[in-house]
Amino acid sequence: MARGPAGGSARLAALAALARPGSGSWEAGGGGWRLGGPAEAVAEEERCTVERRADLTYAEFMQQYAFLRPVILQGLTDNSRFRALCSRERLLASFGDNVVRLSTANTYSYRKVDLPFQEYVEQLLHPQDPASLGNDTLYFFGDNNFTEWASLFRHYSPPPFRLLGTTPAYSFGIAGAGSGVPFHWHGPGFSEVIYGRKRWFLYPPEKAPEFHPNKTTLAWLQDTYPALTSSERPLECTIRAGEVLYFPDRWWHATLNLDTSVFISTFLG
Repeated sequence: MARGPAGGSARLAALAALARPGSGSWEAGGGGWRLGGPAEAVAEEERCTVERRADLTYAEFMQQYAFLRPVILQGLTDNSRFRALCSRERLLASFGDNVVRLSTANTYSYRKVDLPFQEYVEQLLHPQDPASLGNDTLYFFGDNNFTEWASLFRHYSPPPFRLLGTTPAYSFGIAGAGSGVPFHWHGPGFSEVIYGRKRWFLYPPEKAPEFHPNKTTLAWLQDTYPALTSSERPLECTIRAGEVLYFPDRWWHATLNLDTSVFISTFLG
């Protein structure tokens, strides 16, 4: 992947200025990634309306969840080795010079910015300003070069469940506290948190949510969510390190990172 134009450094500085480096804290157990940020104050009350299941069998998964509703899976795989390789120090040592492609965190535009992974980690992973618009929020997810990251991905054990006729594809991501992807939908998949906490909001295909396409999930949570009646609220839960969320085909979903989050999705295409 080629490095972006020379003007990218000025754009990077402008985007970095939107962040709030004074928020959050650091913790060794968090792999060296920053914990906490502006999203915590908004999402501090824990509501979980998605089932958590440990020791789920494939037959139960297919009968109760695969085509019907999301579920949080626990204890199906051991990714302790992958987690160790995803610490801040290890990733920067292994991939710091790699050029990564960032996407804007809004629903309908697809602006891309290319820059070295180390610059992204050191300059753009601060907690996000709640006033930032989606097209000003850059997100590392969905455009990884599998060949460049293969030495990391080969240590990942995906959930063992598959849907007939689908082929799994990985997408690796790292994003700052307060960032997230607004409501959208696509095919079914799994998302595992490696470090941090990621809050999910989900609606079934027939219940399209109301949201502004260029406002962040954090803005939606602050401005729209409080006015929703109980029947209008989405399914929601905070996914923690080691947990895997499964979402069925065409379910609307939005995410909000409560900490700097390292995560990997397995899309069933």
